[in-house]
Amino acid sequence: MGKILDLANLFSRFTPARFMNALLVIVSYYLSRMMGKPIVWGMPVSIALEPTTACNLRCPQCPSGLKSFTRDTGNIKSATLEKALTDIGKTALYANLYFQGEPYIHKDFLKMVSMAKQAGLYTATSTNAHFIDDEIAKQTIRSGLDRLIISLDGLTQESYSTYRIGGELEKVIRGTRLLVKWKKELRSKTPYLIFQFLLTSHNEHEVSQAKTFADTIGVDEIRFKTAQVYDFQDGNALIPKNPAFTRYRQTENGKYLIKNKLYNHCWRMWQSPVITWDGFAVPCCFDKDASYRFGNINRSDFRSIWFSEPYMDFRKKIFRDRAELDICKNCSEGTRIFT
Repeated sequence: MGKILDLANLFSRFTPARFMNALLVIVSYYLSRMMGKPIVWGMPVSIALEPTTACNLRCPQCPSGLKSFTRDTGNIKSATLEKALTDIGKTALYANLYFQGEPYIHKDFLKMVSMAKQAGLYTATSTNAHFIDDEIAKQTIRSGLDRLIISLDGLTQESYSTYRIGGELEKVIRGTRLLVKWKKELRSKTPYLIFQFLLTSHNEHEVSQAKTFADTIGVDEIRFKTAQVYDFQDGNALIPKNPAFTRYRQTENGKYLIKNKLYNHCWRMWQSPVITWDGFAVPCCFDKDASYRFGNINRSDFRSIWFSEPYMDFRKKIFRDRAELDICKNCSEGTRIFT
């Protein structure tokens, strides 16, 4: 029932303008695939907005945790967020208030949620839940946030902290219980609470227990996600033994390849860009270091960026040979194997 209500909530955000825009995006994307060249008619259906690059954990495959960014780091300003919402709010449906970093570190994060809600967008974010005390849990429910993904990633401190280095599983559980409590007390249908379980060799044995635990604690859903590993070619200690739990496959010579066939097209290039904390438009969530920058919304409107020559040239490269683009080589689109 919760999933049905969540979908109904999402579709309730459609307006005639958003519906027409989504139709244009879908038609132009499939026409592009038929023609073998990019044709873009609509604006993005969804957008990711980065609250901050800061994070309290040191996850080994995350540039935030590794402090390995070559780009500038910082927190989004309200003016940048407001500009993004003004530029895309009338046509977009979905705002993911997350890219890199832990969003709750930003002191005004829940104000950001309210701003996106006022624009009529369905709002979502992802958190490691270390900053959710009783008051923050209550404010989160009252903010109107529509979806909250909580990183669980283990049922014991040992399995959890193997990847979430510096994290405390008890804080995740306590924060989740507080969210469930306030959701009930305030009689709120939102946010739709999702446990995300990142599958690694250290927690793959906990899958069945994780499902039971999710039911016990009262979240709406648990999702199992394959882990991205940067240095996967020669194998990696994080890669699960169960081949169904990983986005990589081992070849006869012992090397590993990503299961994604990397077809020369990509839905993300038509519907889900990212705006970094400092206003740069980048192609998707796999460009974690913002290597491909098509413009900055602090200096120009998003529509001009979206239809700009640099953006169209990037889409053309996708059609020519997607495997040649470094950010595409570890892409999981189309390889969601286990849920």
